[in-house]
Amino acid sequence: MVRFRFPIPQTSTPVRGHLKKTPEQAGRLHSPEYAVLYTDTELGHVHAANKDNRHGDSPATQARHYRSLQALWKKTTLPNKEAVAQLLDLEFEARRAFIDSDAMKEEDRHEQVLKAYPCFWEIEHVMDELRRILDRDNAQYINEVKERWTEFCQKVQFYGVFKKILKPPVGTGKAEQAIELLQALPAIFPSSSAPPKKLHKASEAFVHVLEESEDPSSFLRKRPLTCPVILISPSNWILALGDSPVAAFKKDLITEGLLYV
Repeated sequence: MVRFRFPIPQTSTPVRGHLKKTPEQAGRLHSPEYAVLYTDTELGHVHAANKDNRHGDSPATQARHYRSLQALWKKTTLPNKEAVAQLLDLEFEARRAFIDSDAMKEEDRHEQVLKAYPCFWEIEHVMDELRRILDRDNAQYINEVKERWTEFCQKVQFYGVFKKILKPPVGTGKAEQAIELLQALPAIFPSSSAPPKKLHKASEAFVHVLEESEDPSSFLRKRPLTCPVILISPSNWILALGDSPVAAFKKDLITEGLLYV
């Protein structure tokens, strides 16, 4: 967890499972149930991941979990989230090896991952993946992070008001307070590195409030950065990656927006 210090005065399915035209063009993993085709590059990464995972499933078993995950996602309009989460747990090592591999260009990585794992279009599964990476055995990890985030935001807001960067949140809704706080973060925690010249202000590296007539797609295409960004409209907010919107949320959830980024 990143820790900020500040004084508080005494007074918050592309490569994976991708079948080549002929079996000879891909590596094959066999299991008693069925065979799964992997590219040679991915097969190497799966084997490498499992060498360091003495207690994990074999590459063939993890490949079977991946196929089950894809079948569940395709056959059901609204897949059972617990079933999807369980399969993601079982296939974790092979998935991380795939995501971290050099088989994809860095600028295409997010698109390839979302194609291979469409479940990650849902933010709940993304946050659960964060838990697997940072504190895999702690089922309450995300709830704990959200609690710490709320406490952190309260302290930052108090500090911002004390430094006269933020106005006192009197008569302001929680969503509006959160937006003001996000926009003020670069001023509260100034950086020695200058933002890209095409950005109007430093906060637009991660949050942008859309004008009434402003088109989100047009803004994303012109944006000089490819990192995740929050786009805020009068009725909701959108999490985007590169030039692709990932998910839309009710405006009152903007208080958790930066966690999703």
